[in-house]
Amino acid sequence: MKKAKLLLLLILPVLLSSCATSGLFTSAHVTNVELSEPNYTIVARSVSGVAESSYLLGFSGAFRGEMQSLAVYQLDGPKYLYQAALENLWDNYERENNAQVNGRSLALVNLRYDSEAVNVLGFYTKAKVSLSADIVEFSE
Repeated sequence: MKKAKLLLLLILPVLLSSCATSGLFTSAHVTNVELSEPNYTIVARSVSGVAESSYLLGFSGAFRGEMQSLAVYQLDGPKYLYQAALENLWDNYERENNAQVNGRSLALVNLRYDSEAVNVLGFYTKAKVSLSADIVEFSE
């Protein structure tokens, strides 16, 4: 009996210590953009960004529209998947179009969000967030 209690005391801290992440950054926008006026041009279509992370002893899944992971140990990848995917989207735009983002009046429109999770019996989990959007530039 004492061995079982000792084993439980050794394993319990490992089971209770874990890392968790939510892949979606939710925010409220108070800026209204009027796309019915001819004050913008579409500068890129279907620009995409991806971020993924993998973990040991955990589970990942999309809950209420956002990717969430609960695990004991993170193997690789960013902590905040949505933010990393968004940064990757902007980096891809700059690289593919040989253009800078800073100092321009750019906005993402038609933003699409996809998430994917791979779970292997609670031992290994991998979470992936993909974003795709069109980019417009305002002239006024």
